Amino acid sequence: MISVLFAVLTALSNGSASVLQRRAAMEVPDSKALHLSLIGHLMRQKVWLGGIALVIVAALCQAVALATGPISVVQPIFVIELPATLLVAGWLMRVRAPRTVWYGVAAVTAGLALGLASAAPVDGTDVVRGADWVPALLLTGAFEAVLVVAALRARGNTRAALLGLAAACGYALTAALMKDAVAHLGPGGGAVALLTSWQLYATAVAGVGALFLLQNALHAGSLVAVQPMLTLGDALISILYGVTLFEEELRTGWWLLPELAGLGLIGAGCVVLARSSLATDTLAPRPTRPRVR
Repeated sequence: MISVLFAVLTALSNGSASVLQRRAAMEVPDSKALHLSLIGHLMRQKVWLGGIALVIVAALCQAVALATGPISVVQPIFVIELPATLLVAGWLMRVRAPRTVWYGVAAVTAGLALGLASAAPVDGTDVVRGADWVPALLLTGAFEAVLVVAALRARGNTRAALLGLAAACGYALTAALMKDAVAHLGPGGGAVALLTSWQLYATAVAGVGALFLLQNALHAGSLVAVQPMLTLGDALISILYGVTLFEEELRTGWWLLPELAGLGLIGAGCVVLARSSLATDTLAPRPTRPRVR
């Protein structure tokens, strides 16, 4: 229950952070796309700094959640980040949530509950063997590279979606590295073992990289294009890490049917939320103003 509670707090903090970061990214010139100067421009905005503060809160909550539960349980809970994002955006911009939004929230919540109850993830090992990280990091790097190259050749919401998926992969990797690093605090380890583990510093690098990709995704298109790829991609890739690296077990056989049904409900809920007037009214890109010569 502790891991579930802190996973929910993580999702709520991340959802609120996404709204603040999206509002800040809307003020950045297009010429800053995929440049480090984008971060410098954002750092001068209080709204963006508020979003980063919430990201830090989310990271602390996520560390507690991963330290007390399997990654296959913790990360999928983050799918509630999408409805949280829309509801927070509506509240901040004083736009009333229509009935369809609540239908979408109900579908995502029910799908998450059905999927987790059917899969019934069982915790595996807390520590990953060093050699197992080599193929995982190589494959992750290759997948990220393909997504970024494809994003560079695209525009608008297509680029945003591709970069959102790349960010999701980065955040899933960050969670896996974080779980492995936190395990060093266990018996026989302690703070010294944690501070001397390479996983801790790899977590920071992966997290910063994922944050950079997310800022560019939010700058490239609407939050509606980014958030579904971010939340669903993070959940599914994290489950893959949980099964392959941490030897966590999921139910198979006929249990795959309700698991797929739960995934279908989540997908349908995301579509409903993405098409809602709340999403288009509060999170769509602002119209470009004509330049005066």
